[in-house]
Amino acid sequence: MMRPAPPLLWLLSGWTVLGVLASLAWLPLTAWVACGGVIASLALVDGWRLRRIPSPDVQRDVSPVMPLGPEARVGLRLRASAPRSQQLRLHDLHPGGWAVRGMPRKVSLPPGSDVLLDYAVTPDARGQFRFDGCHLQLRSPWHCWTSRRVVGVPSTVRVYPNFASLAELAGLSVELASRSVGARLQRRRGEGTEFQELRDYRVGDSLRKIDWKATARSHRLISREYRDERNQQVVLMLDCGRRMLAQDDQLAHFDHVLNASLALASIALRQGDAVGMLACTGQQQRWLPPQQGSGGMDMLLGAGYDLQAMPLATDYLAAASALQAHQQRRALVVLITNVRDEDDAELRMAVSMLAKRHLVMLVSLRELALDRAANEPGDELETSIRSAAAMHYLAERERVHEGLRREGVNTLDVSCSELSGALIERYLSVKRSSRL
Repeated sequence: MMRPAPPLLWLLSGWTVLGVLASLAWLPLTAWVACGGVIASLALVDGWRLRRIPSPDVQRDVSPVMPLGPEARVGLRLRASAPRSQQLRLHDLHPGGWAVRGMPRKVSLPPGSDVLLDYAVTPDARGQFRFDGCHLQLRSPWHCWTSRRVVGVPSTVRVYPNFASLAELAGLSVELASRSVGARLQRRRGEGTEFQELRDYRVGDSLRKIDWKATARSHRLISREYRDERNQQVVLMLDCGRRMLAQDDQLAHFDHVLNASLALASIALRQGDAVGMLACTGQQQRWLPPQQGSGGMDMLLGAGYDLQAMPLATDYLAAASALQAHQQRRALVVLITNVRDEDDAELRMAVSMLAKRHLVMLVSLRELALDRAANEPGDELETSIRSAAAMHYLAERERVHEGLRREGVNTLDVSCSELSGALIERYLSVKRSSRL
């Protein structure tokens, strides 16, 4: 599509002024007509030349997978097709709503050359997104017209939870990785239940650890080394209902839940356990059976990248029934939700159903907005009412938590910033106590 450029508009404005002068008989009419013919001829020829200018070839270099949160680089290669140098304005048609740095750009494209450039985008949500092409604005040789064209092929990308942090954890030992996300590891008491290897006796080893047959053969003290039992199963039971739409910072609660769940899965997989997931939205569920090794993490990332919290009430009983049907083997079930007092009866029934076969850990997310409202000082009536309502709500919430603890349910009440560390800390505590 061609549009008149400022130089042509200025020429037409001047021609209009000449028309006014001609109408006042201050300028011959033939001169005004001749001037119009010259401008029209100039515009027609320049427009025809612009149409004949070939569009440059544009290729996009973008990763098919991006993490949510960090900036991602997108590269563009422009290859000249015109015999003369081109001055153009370029804007890549990235997904709407993303923060962008480095677009639009003015580009000088010499004939027969390639120009490489890049820019940064920051995805604002998980899921599948599309780059629709590249928008170019070209100028005609005499600058009378501009032409807008869309070139290049579309690209599709998937935005996953922030797996960059998982890559950092992979380079650390389990203990260091756990501490890096805020887990406070307790000093180990007792030993694991699964034999790992024989080794030389160390000062402080219990006499129960000494292997007397190996000691007799080698004529020196030999101890048995144990480790936490492997090949156990962990099921992440994620609430995708309306409670998870709350937002305390840049991310929704559900994105914090997903990030923390993946951090826990990373540690559990390295411990030799299998990890699965059940995502619950209303009465709908998405089930991923437990899997070990690196394939387990790939499965969780691939199947969970497009999970979104929905404005629906979560049916805890339906979710518990679905998990009982899918997961026959005993597992550590980590239910992450936002407990409220109206959930008391249904949640107790769901947890009791699960506890008949599994070890259940209930994780309840705190909303910082409610904590701030409860602690907000003020003498105004509206502020006092809001503070009292928040305090009552939090007290009722704690009553539900306390009731679950009295029934033997492993319960956590944490904020989003504490979630990853608390999950991993409690998981390792369960492993080392051989409760699973």
